[in-house]
Amino acid sequence: MSTPPYDPKRITPDLYGDRRPVEATIIALLHVSFKDRGLKLIDTKSRAVLKHDIHELMITDEKAAAPGGGANRVTAVAFFEITRGGIIVTGDDVTISVGKIGELVGYDMNHMPNHMNVLIRAPTVDEPPLAVGETLVFHRPV
Repeated sequence: MSTPPYDPKRITPDLYGDRRPVEATIIALLHVSFKDRGLKLIDTKSRAVLKHDIHELMITDEKAAAPGGGANRVTAVAFFEITRGGIIVTGDDVTISVGKIGELVGYDMNHMPNHMNVLIRAPTVDEPPLAVGETLVFHRPV
């Protein structure tokens, strides 16, 4: 029996060729941290995000957080609106005006169809210096 082409184990970041960065605007700040969030990340490593979609940005410092896994130590930091749609992929760098704030590690669909939780990994779960109106960019690592 062969593995179906959509088997998550067969999808690696190398599968994705050149793609444009996805841009978003921070529209609301959040200030809540969890030690036992129980975030469940879907197996899928990429998501198409459409212009005007609104999603939630969350941060973890857990090294094991990955598609198909989960995260407990999580800080919810902002809601953002997509201003330039495209494809985001686990492993993407996530940047703001001061530089990289983390690496995209997965997606939690708990609140869909309202919004998707987009989880990034950073060295700490401390809130990055975000402001309403600031541009957030998802792009291939340089």
